[in-house]
Amino acid sequence: MTADQPRADRSPSSDGVLVLAGTPIGDLADAPPRLAAELERADVIAAEDTRRLRRLTQGLGVHTTGRVLSYFEGNESARTPELVEALEAGRRVLLVTDAGMPSVSDPGYRLVAAAVEKDLRVTAVPGPSAVLTALALSGLPVDRFCFEGFLPRKAGERLGRLREVEGERRTLVYFEAPHRLDDTLAAMAEVFGADRRAAVCRELTKTYEEVKRGGLGALAAWAAEGVRGEITIVVEGAPAAGPADLDDEELVRRVRVREEAGERRKEAIAAVAAEAGVPKREVFDAVVAAKNAAQKMP
Repeated sequence: MTADQPRADRSPSSDGVLVLAGTPIGDLADAPPRLAAELERADVIAAEDTRRLRRLTQGLGVHTTGRVLSYFEGNESARTPELVEALEAGRRVLLVTDAGMPSVSDPGYRLVAAAVEKDLRVTAVPGPSAVLTALALSGLPVDRFCFEGFLPRKAGERLGRLREVEGERRTLVYFEAPHRLDDTLAAMAEVFGADRRAAVCRELTKTYEEVKRGGLGALAAWAAEGVRGEITIVVEGAPAAGPADLDDEELVRRVRVREEAGERRKEAIAAVAAEAGVPKREVFDAVVAAKNAAQKMP
């Protein structure tokens, strides 16, 4: 069944439920066992790319009978109400993206939020994740981490986003396009330091899988020669800072960065104090002193 062959007359197979299904990030053999069954069972299949869905079903030997709809960034807002209506009518709606789990830097969040708002059932078929796969292969700490998605394309905005997390102690995970990898790694080296450990994971689970580990400076130089494929970057978290490591000027600068990013001053001061390992009062006093000094300037 293809996208231009809707089955509007099909009777609902169950009470309405939204199924988020993970798909392989490279190797088709990694498809979750339940994926084939859900593809065959679905009344409606919302796919990020219907052509890739067709290749997936052919590779799995699956025959779908449900209605297939495209659901991607360009039509996500417009198509969400239609899918919610299908759920309310008792349809089983399956959401798949090109690779990995829906909603993780892919379409899905709007539909899940809309379904939850209507108190409709949402479940998932767990599957491969580039975030967790790269994290596990990186050789960096995995006990605490945060996923930052794609960085902004513009250089200034990219640097600003990186500066927001320069003191982050948890391991950081990013997605990036191959043609922007060298610029991104260079920006990371500038903000985090050239020696900060990182891993660039390329073409995970595919034939030419590669994990390049090293300092950000060295990785930026390597990437300048050109890199292809799907990219996930894992960056070591910031080292613990002691009171002697950060002077008042740096404390004030970090508070200012957080305020410019939208945090209230009170929360920014508390966060910087936690990062630096100093009392909140010390950071507060530094901010007040800097403000008073600025007011006295001619």
